[in-house]
Amino acid sequence: MAFLISPAILPIILLIMSNVFMTTAWYGHLKFPQASLITVIFLSWGIALAEYCLAVPANRIGSAVYTTVQLKTIQEVITLIIFAFFSVFYLKEAFSWNHLIGFALIALGASFIFKA
Repeated sequence: MAFLISPAILPIILLIMSNVFMTTAWYGHLKFPQASLITVIFLSWGIALAEYCLAVPANRIGSAVYTTVQLKTIQEVITLIIFAFFSVFYLKEAFSWNHLIGFALIALGASFIFKA
């Protein structure tokens, strides 16, 4: 199936999927403060393994189309978007206008990476 998806799009799809796992690994345990730290470390590590299995191929495939700086920028923007949704819908935290402006400024800065 991978050969049916553009090499410019496939890494983005894989990075979105990997960021869902990584955000869950890093922040999902915050809903369970009663769980021991060692337990959440090992559970998070297990979840992060899935993230690596997606991020590594995303970067390998994406390097044929994007520079490493562009790949990292894509990953960071995806991370912010995934985190925003995760914090609002899973952690039930408020997302305010200053968060939106801050993320927009980061995205604006990221856009310069793709200028010729």
